[in-house]
Amino acid sequence: MSFTLSIVAIIVGVALYRQINFKTMQVDKPALALVYGVTFVVSIYILMRGSKNKAG
Repeated sequence: MSFTLSIVAIIVGVALYRQINFKTMQVDKPALALVYGVTFVVSIYILMRGSKNKAG
């Protein structure tokens, strides 16, 4: 599960990074960037929650 979420986080993070135009500080497709951002945050949250549970 953590390997799959790691791959999802990497792919979505790269896609989100490519959406940002750093010269104008705007995103190309705001709705898609929002979906990417939410997916990225949720996948990182689940990864961190899972690693915290394994450590404790």
